[in-house]
Amino acid sequence: MIDGWSVARALTDPASVTRLDAGAWTQLLSAARAASLIGTLAELMADRPVPYPAARVLADVRLSNQTGLRQALWEAECARLALADYAGKVVLLKGTAFAAAGLDAAQGRSIGDLDILVAREGLDQVEALLLKAGWEWVKPDPYDDAYYRQWMHELPPMIHAERDRMIDVHHTILPLTARPKPDAAALIADARALPSGLHVLSPADMICHAAAHLIADGDLSGGMRNLWDIDRLVRQFVAEDAGFPDRLAERAALHGLGEPVERALRLCYRLFGTPAIWPIRPAVSDALYLRRITAIDGWGRKTRKLTRQGFYIRSHLLRMPPAMLARHLWTKWRKGHRG
Repeated sequence: MIDGWSVARALTDPASVTRLDAGAWTQLLSAARAASLIGTLAELMADRPVPYPAARVLADVRLSNQTGLRQALWEAECARLALADYAGKVVLLKGTAFAAAGLDAAQGRSIGDLDILVAREGLDQVEALLLKAGWEWVKPDPYDDAYYRQWMHELPPMIHAERDRMIDVHHTILPLTARPKPDAAALIADARALPSGLHVLSPADMICHAAAHLIADGDLSGGMRNLWDIDRLVRQFVAEDAGFPDRLAERAALHGLGEPVERALRLCYRLFGTPAIWPIRPAVSDALYLRRITAIDGWGRKTRKLTRQGFYIRSHLLRMPPAMLARHLWTKWRKGHRG
């Protein structure tokens, strides 16, 4: 039966899937697409024997990968030009950062919105420059606008009027209501400059950010792709710097993200065989996380509804205290009901 574990096996041992029949390939491709990992699978299978129908799909995906990469890098350049008068660092995040820095994690990675990090004191200027350059608010709702500005780690999402591409402007990496309080100033101070003048997070901070986004903030939707990011980053950074595990431990402690990073590394170890750069201290709850992360079937459909619902509720509780969450949900329900 094809599920998320099947996708993980295909990524870590591409030779194991070359003998699948057409039906199994259809299911594997559907599951990989649902996990946002079909681009990575396509790149890994580029030089391997694959049945013709699947090979044709994978070839098309590789062409799409190239287009997506160019679009992402062009969007980053457009943001750089728009923010030329901003004196602070503009730090690329997530997929665009991996691509701009030429990291292994960019191979075949799907890249959606452009995410950037700037100093909180620079938000007003950054916002004004982006609006002047053609970005506009996606949902100009007064309640949502106030909620983002008071409690979230980013401005309300913006979209470019002509290119139809979104940008998320962060001033830290977790909502202000979350329990961990990452050191945003340290993230920016240690960010590394690219030839373009843009920046990316330091290697250790990249993994802290990925783990925070996955474990300490979200409902694990897209969790397999996020864990694959961490796997690729860990393997590359350890190969380049023998002292990286210690550096990661120091930064995780600085940002209050020791537990999320440790769990992410354990999950990567279980799912992808990622090198154990820290001691493995298994937790019973890891099995539940993996059950959620691999909840995909051969049709690309989400499975294990109760598990997914539990993590959805968890994600909201992580973002804000219960009383605040109740007020927020009540306000959103009233607005939707009235609409």
